Amino acid sequence: MSKVIFVTGAGRGLGTDIVREALAAGHQVVATGRRPEEVEKTLGGPRDNLLVTRLDITSPEDAESAVQAAVERFGRIDVLINNAGNFYAGYFEEIPDTQMRRQIETNLFGPMNVTRAVLPVLRRQRAGHIITLSSSAGLIGQEFCVAYAASKFGVEGWMESLRYDVEPYNIHTTVVEPGFFRTELLVDGSTIWPEPVIDDYAERTTATVAAWKSMNGRQGGDPAKLARALLAIAGQAEPMVRFVAGADAIEGVEAKARELLAQAQASRELGGDLAYDDAHA
Repeated sequence: MSKVIFVTGAGRGLGTDIVREALAAGHQVVATGRRPEEVEKTLGGPRDNLLVTRLDITSPEDAESAVQAAVERFGRIDVLINNAGNFYAGYFEEIPDTQMRRQIETNLFGPMNVTRAVLPVLRRQRAGHIITLSSSAGLIGQEFCVAYAASKFGVEGWMESLRYDVEPYNIHTTVVEPGFFRTELLVDGSTIWPEPVIDDYAERTTATVAAWKSMNGRQGGDPAKLARALLAIAGQAEPMVRFVAGADAIEGVEAKARELLAQAQASRELGGDLAYDDAHA
């Protein structure tokens, strides 16, 4: 059944694949980006089932305007796909406070801004689905990823809790943890690379930047396949609450789950009997 699908970060990478796959499947699509003229150029011009509109996800005003335009054009919004984001790489001491805040602003508060603007529409409809792209780095801490992981761990907690807020209104949530896909996340426009400023980190920083840059265009995951998988989830009567995407991500999350269980067990002797003893009050 045709749906109205609202996609952020539609100008390139996975966002473009989501829009193209959604249009091919017969859906109506709201494709948003900071530079709508570039989104239109990438998608090949106007058509009846496509609305291209400006949206900088860090701007609540942009989010409100884009949602209003979507409802005026199509009458409703069925699925929000929070896809837009970026990556501030580096070791913690070499990431300035301003960059750390920008990372959180984009990857966490950005999708919050859009979701906050969309939710009144979904509640009125008593139906809808919010899909937010996290990352395997939202569940698994990694070297050189402190800012990105902090933002994505925040996304995980927000989405996992939002589920309970909106369930009574027949609104579903799905958080997605992709592994490495051949998107444009590692290009210079999406990744902010650090400059070595601390001698202790300089050699590791230089080597890690070179290694990450060499991965661009060689990642194993196919973003078009991921886009089709997301649309399949959007079509489920009871959508998956969490979707771990890619064999590498599944393997990593399984290992993290085993690690958490082991840590919980290791904590039992010291942490399992910490209840307040009223007898000693």
